[in-house]
Amino acid sequence: MTDLHPPESVVPEKPAELATLIRDIREVMARNRLVEGLVDRSAEPNHALVEKIVHKQNLTRLAQKLEHCHPADIALILEALPFDERMVIWDLVHSAQDGEVLLEVSDAVRTSLLAAMDRQEMLNAANTLDTDELADLAPDFPEQVMQAVFTALPLAERERLRFALSYAEDTVGALMDFDLVTVRADVRIEVVLRYLRRMDDLPDHTDKLFVVNRDSGFVGVIYLKNLLLSDPEQEVRDVMAQDVVRFHPEDKARATADAFERYDLISAPVVGERNQLIGRVTINAVMDFIREARDEERLSQVGLREEEDIFAPIVRSVKNRSPWLAVNLVTALIASRVIGLFDGAIEQLVALAALMPIVAGMGGNVGNQTITMIVRELAFRTLDNRDIRLLYSKELRIALINGLIWGGSLGLITFLLYHDPALSLVMATAVSLNFLTAAFFGVTIPVTRMKLGRDPALGSSVLITAITDSGGFFIFLGLATLFLMK
Repeated sequence: MTDLHPPESVVPEKPAELATLIRDIREVMARNRLVEGLVDRSAEPNHALVEKIVHKQNLTRLAQKLEHCHPADIALILEALPFDERMVIWDLVHSAQDGEVLLEVSDAVRTSLLAAMDRQEMLNAANTLDTDELADLAPDFPEQVMQAVFTALPLAERERLRFALSYAEDTVGALMDFDLVTVRADVRIEVVLRYLRRMDDLPDHTDKLFVVNRDSGFVGVIYLKNLLLSDPEQEVRDVMAQDVVRFHPEDKARATADAFERYDLISAPVVGERNQLIGRVTINAVMDFIREARDEERLSQVGLREEEDIFAPIVRSVKNRSPWLAVNLVTALIASRVIGLFDGAIEQLVALAALMPIVAGMGGNVGNQTITMIVRELAFRTLDNRDIRLLYSKELRIALINGLIWGGSLGLITFLLYHDPALSLVMATAVSLNFLTAAFFGVTIPVTRMKLGRDPALGSSVLITAITDSGGFFIFLGLATLFLMK
């Protein structure tokens, strides 16, 4: 991380500009490698000096391109680069931006960046962050570094950090920040305006001020628009809103995200058991949580345990992908044995080999649709037994209707292709039964994992595909053996 003069401003790049910047960086890095190769093959005595000068010029140009980039854009650039190039660019990022960039990059890339930093660099990065931001990075920093950071904090900040770290990642306490503006209800609007004008800046995403009493108890909020449009001689209590959405630190982050969407919130107060104002939750923290939760859910459904850096070492990627590939191998062997049980039927009627992947494939699609809906519902609330019974009833009825429609359609297509009414009926029946199987296990898999205290999404796509493949083959070939074989 370079210690050149700090950037005067950081400007978000437009998507097209950012793509161009990434391409320019890759080209500069490629030219640098080319020059190094040419110089190494040169017999000139000063080739080492020439190489050093060219290398420094290229790095200076890259540093200039990065100098005014927003930390989120720098994070995206780092994620888009192979490991060696990423480390070069990371060294060019100004130390004042290190902390913000570490917050923005993915977990996997953050690990690689921290591995390249020494203790002092980590401490410098931590010192640029607010307490709530430190809490986000604390699990990734080495314990010795966090201990040094914790010791160096003022007592009030130390207590805030301890408080933030005491809450689980999926709670409001882990999302909230402490940077907010409070006012008293018995002061005039004119006094509040003068107070704000003396401030250098307002906390990000400030759409309201929080009104408290003498004991820091939460009373209400005053929106900035009301503050600006009200008579300066009025008191805050005359224009403040008391009936506002508020959260508790132990509230689930998923439910909070839902509330932010439902009520179009920008910020909201976080209050304790005795109604004391603790902090606030802002839309940027909620959006970050939604994005991370979405990524984790998508990865879990295909059996990946963690977000993977696409340029990570091969060994790490293999370890990340292996567990559920092993499960998939077992289920594939089971499916192959199911097919083997009906070798005779397939030999007598070759059409079965062409049709059975359709039965399995459509069943897998139904199962994944069901699982996606159930996992999404489980993410926002806990289902009781009555809810689960209703879900089984609904999903099985949907599967039956779809089975009759699409099974009938496939039966008709089968008749047009093979002119065999019995085979058409077997095809229609098999599709309907596999749809019902997919719907049943599409509810059962995530609900069972939830009751066992596991992630409902983890490996769900792998499991439902295995069940609909094996089940579809067994149902279709079993029916064919019963009704078509002589």
